[in-house]
Amino acid sequence: MHHLAHSRATTTATATTATASTTVHRRHHYYERFSTSSFAQDITEGDVTTGEDPVVREAAIDALGGMNGTVVAIEPTSGRILAMVNQKLALSSGAQPCSTIKLSVALAALNEGIITKETEVRLGGRYHMNLTMALAHSNNAYFEALGRQLGFEKVSYYAHQYGLGELAGYSIPGEQLGIYPNEEIPSKLGGVGKMCSFGEGVSVTPLQLGALVSAIANGGTLYYLQHPTAPEDIANFQPVVKRHLDIAPLIPEISDGMEGAVQFGTARRLRTNFSEEEVLGKTGTCSHAGTRFGWFASYAKTDIGHIVVVVFLEGGRPTFGPKAAEIAGVMYRNLYDHNFFVPKPTLPSDSATVRQLGAPQ
Repeated sequence: MHHLAHSRATTTATATTATASTTVHRRHHYYERFSTSSFAQDITEGDVTTGEDPVVREAAIDALGGMNGTVVAIEPTSGRILAMVNQKLALSSGAQPCSTIKLSVALAALNEGIITKETEVRLGGRYHMNLTMALAHSNNAYFEALGRQLGFEKVSYYAHQYGLGELAGYSIPGEQLGIYPNEEIPSKLGGVGKMCSFGEGVSVTPLQLGALVSAIANGGTLYYLQHPTAPEDIANFQPVVKRHLDIAPLIPEISDGMEGAVQFGTARRLRTNFSEEEVLGKTGTCSHAGTRFGWFASYAKTDIGHIVVVVFLEGGRPTFGPKAAEIAGVMYRNLYDHNFFVPKPTLPSDSATVRQLGAPQ
């Protein structure tokens, strides 16, 4: 009887242990549920397209396909929006920037002299990483460490300098503000570290991100973005400078990381469709309240000029940063196949028309 009781006790204990193990195992494999679809129809309905470059717009629409998102293409040397597909989303109040916030943080840390692109930041134990690898692979621990070292006041100062928390456009009807909080988010939400790695507590619009990447592409001029809506707007187009950023010496420091993202990092899906020209960019993936966000902000660096492309996606599991990069690759491929990246005839110097990269001639 004693042996039988012992056997039952052992069996019960084993079953209890197994149940506990199963419970832990199930918790470990918890999957996030999404309530937003990654696909949508009629996303271009209501778009104002009269002043857009038709080649660029068609390239963007084809690349986006049936995904629920927006594509904004910008000429970085003037701030002219060449195409804005799904303008309702592009001009909305924005979304968490996810890892694209790392561009702003990297520039802030470089400006403050905390790092160079070669500085090895300790991430625990004997593990170190430099800026190039951290940008290419979107390493969160690296940028959390930078954020904590910079502190909220400096992080916030530079973010506002780079155009976050303010309108990016110049009299663009319907454009809404993103959000940059006035104080650090609570420590239970990750504090300044999470603000600098995931953009926690921050809301950025595709236009704001496009304006910042345009400044990186052009050497430091932050233009107001303008969206021509009629032929005469194109004929009389004049760039409007918001401010000059002191980032020219810093751009080579982040360029390797942005190029690395495309060559071998989080944006390498882009090269599935396009590898003829150099592209630099940064992906972002995160989720909030049942919606996943996928970002890719980039520019093509060609011999005849640059073009900035920002892809922003909303949805569920199929939506993430690498998918946004893949879409950008399709768009660059479309532009390349339609001879966008070839020299255009120059207009007479006395013409009032401002020549735009890729504009119809």
